Amino acid sequence: MTSMHVERELRLPDDLRVARSQSAPHLGPRILFFSGGSALNGISRQLKHYTFNSMHLITPFDSGGSSQVLRRAFDMPAVGDLRSRLMALADESVLGQPDVYALFSYRLSKEAPQDKLRAEVARIITGNHPLISAIAKPMRQLIQSLLKSFADEVPDAFDYRNASIGNLILAGGYLSNGHALEPVLFLMSKMVDVRGTVRAIVDENLQLGVDLADGRRIISQRLISGKEAPPIDSPIVRCFLSDGESAMPSDLVPLPKRNRKLIEQADVICYPPGSLYSSVVANLLPAGVGKSITGRRLPKVYLPSLGQDPEALGHDLADQVSAIITPLRADAGPDVAPRQLMTHVLCDTTWSQSQCANVTKQHGIPCLRLPLGLADEPKYDPQKVARILVSLD
Repeated sequence: MTSMHVERELRLPDDLRVARSQSAPHLGPRILFFSGGSALNGISRQLKHYTFNSMHLITPFDSGGSSQVLRRAFDMPAVGDLRSRLMALADESVLGQPDVYALFSYRLSKEAPQDKLRAEVARIITGNHPLISAIAKPMRQLIQSLLKSFADEVPDAFDYRNASIGNLILAGGYLSNGHALEPVLFLMSKMVDVRGTVRAIVDENLQLGVDLADGRRIISQRLISGKEAPPIDSPIVRCFLSDGESAMPSDLVPLPKRNRKLIEQADVICYPPGSLYSSVVANLLPAGVGKSITGRRLPKVYLPSLGQDPEALGHDLADQVSAIITPLRADAGPDVAPRQLMTHVLCDTTWSQSQCANVTKQHGIPCLRLPLGLADEPKYDPQKVARILVSLD
């Protein structure tokens, strides 16, 4: 067998590739995202009109909101970002499972007393709640079984306020499948006909940690992101995974073989918008991620966030690129060139030409300025981004 390497020039967006993907999304490109949080959900909802084959490796290290309540109760990885992406990729048409989607997306009240919230969950388990009674058998019985697994082990002091029913179902599946996320993620994907693949980057209950320029160390995602705690006031210089107070050697957190295979199957790799460290870099820390990416010859693009990112304090665009490629080079080896890990930066025209030029000067990575943002707010236009991404295949 003879192999050859071919380089080609792309038009962005490529109307022919976009039309081809839109007409046959089941044959669409396999675009792999290292992602977490909600920043990519709007783009994901648009992308499923072009491809049913996108792949999402999601951080399970979130320690805020209702995910943190579940983590404390069951010593489990965070599931909120996983559920959120599953819902973004679900078939929301009448051909999908709208009743199941409605249940998985439902949140309990923030203000109701605990006894009323506990009673509402009990009504779902017994089938006496309108959201569960609308679902046909045997799907209804399966969901009730997963929720019952949650209820059988939930601590008496569990805080139900603002709990996502989808998260509780995922927790029940985790508990009833030998404390493993993969089986219940697969099951939930089938229940709502997810147009893609969603997996945790690792199935481990770990915390995210950072070292700051002023010498402080912070453990816990919610203390880093600036959403549930005051934003950091010193730049991040290092990001790591932790099982307590100290940084873990990366080889103790290996990338699962099933996720290495996803990287091997990808047509495009994307480092997407989102909180720089807790949503993007967190997924690049397990051992084997850098090596797996280096071995692929394909477009590997970075879409930097628009607007203010508290985690990127003191970072210009070149610094953000450094934050992504540094852990990858630590895994793949110092001799690996930055362009083997990131082939292009695709940024909105709100980024200055000088910032873009500095990326190429420091890292040798081409930086393209494209009109990708919305006119009235610092966010990406999901349709424009989806058309660009499917054009890269």
